[in-house]
Amino acid sequence: MAASLAIRGEGHWTDLNQDAIVLGLLLEYADDFVPGDVLCDKLDVPRAELLKRLDSLRARGYVIHTRGGLGYRLVEVPDRLGEEQIAPLLASGEMGRSIHHFEELESTNDEAHRLAEAGALHGEVVIAEVQTKGRGRRGRSWIAPPGKSLAMSVILRPSLPPSRAPEITLLAAVALAEAARELGAHATRIKWPNDLEVRGRKLAGLLTELHADADRVRHAVLGIGLNVTLQPGDLPAELRAVATSLLIETGERQPRPMVCARILEHLEEWLSLHETEGFAPVAERWRELSSTLGHRVRVATEGATIEGDAVDLAEDGALLVREAGGALVRVVAGDVEHCRVM
Repeated sequence: MAASLAIRGEGHWTDLNQDAIVLGLLLEYADDFVPGDVLCDKLDVPRAELLKRLDSLRARGYVIHTRGGLGYRLVEVPDRLGEEQIAPLLASGEMGRSIHHFEELESTNDEAHRLAEAGALHGEVVIAEVQTKGRGRRGRSWIAPPGKSLAMSVILRPSLPPSRAPEITLLAAVALAEAARELGAHATRIKWPNDLEVRGRKLAGLLTELHADADRVRHAVLGIGLNVTLQPGDLPAELRAVATSLLIETGERQPRPMVCARILEHLEEWLSLHETEGFAPVAERWRELSSTLGHRVRVATEGATIEGDAVDLAEDGALLVREAGGALVRVVAGDVEHCRVM
C-alpha cells in the first residue's frame, strides 16, 4: 500500500537539480519551444547530458515534444503526487525535503505524527492519493476524492512556545491563500480561523496539531486539504453550493504536483518571514486577505453562540467580535457564519 521514498542521496540531488533547471526553463517558455542550445547554455552541459535529463523527466511522466530546428516544449505534467514528480518543480529549501507518498492512508496527519516522533525533519511531507479518515477542525471529516484533491501534511519544528502555536495556522492560511491566488483563484480569501473560500464557497481547509511540552513545541503537523480538479458533479448535492475548486474557479486543470510545489514554496517563504520578523507581517497580510473582518458574524463555540461585528485579529490569533452592547469578545475557537456586511 505505501510507496514512501527514502531521503535523497547526494548524487540523486544533483540529477534532480539539473532536471529542475530544465523543467523550470520549459515551464518559463510556456507554449513555446525552447532551443536545445539555450538549454545547454543554461545548464552548461553538452547536448548528450541534456538528452539524458530530458529522458529522465520523460521517465517520470513529463510529456516533452521535440521539433527539429525549434527545440523542446513541455506539453503535460504528471498528476501523480510522488517525490519524483514534485521535487523537480520545487524551488524551496526545507519544505518538501523528503516526500512520503502513499496510495492510501487513513490520515496524513496521523502518519506525519508517527514520522515526527521517529525523528523526521522539519519540512518533511506526507501525501496520500486517497485519505479514508481525513479529519478537519473539531473532528469533522474531510472529503478527498481520489485524483481530484490534495491531501497532505507537513512536519514543522518551530521554535515557539505552545502559547504561540495559533500563529502557525494563521501563517499557513496566508501561505495557502497566496498560492491559490498565484494559481489563478484570485478571489481567494481566508475565513477565520482556518478555511479558504472564494465568494463564500470553501476551497481548502487547514488543521494544525501539536505535540508539545509545557515550554516548547516538540513538533507541529500542518494538515492541508485543497480541492484541485473537483467539479460540481463530484460533490454531494448538499455541498455543491458551498464548495469550490481551483478548476471551477480558474477554468484550468492544473497538475497536483505543481499545486503542491507552489504551496510548499509559499509556506517556506512565510515561515522564514515569521522567523525573522515575528507575527506582525503575518497578521497584517491575514487582515488584508480576511473574508471575516468587517462582517457581522455568528460564532458557535462549545459553550455559547456569539453574534456581533468581527473587528480585528488579536495578537494571539483570536478573533475580536464586538457584540451589540459594545462588549469586545475574544473568540479562540468556533464556527463562524457570516450574517451581513457591516
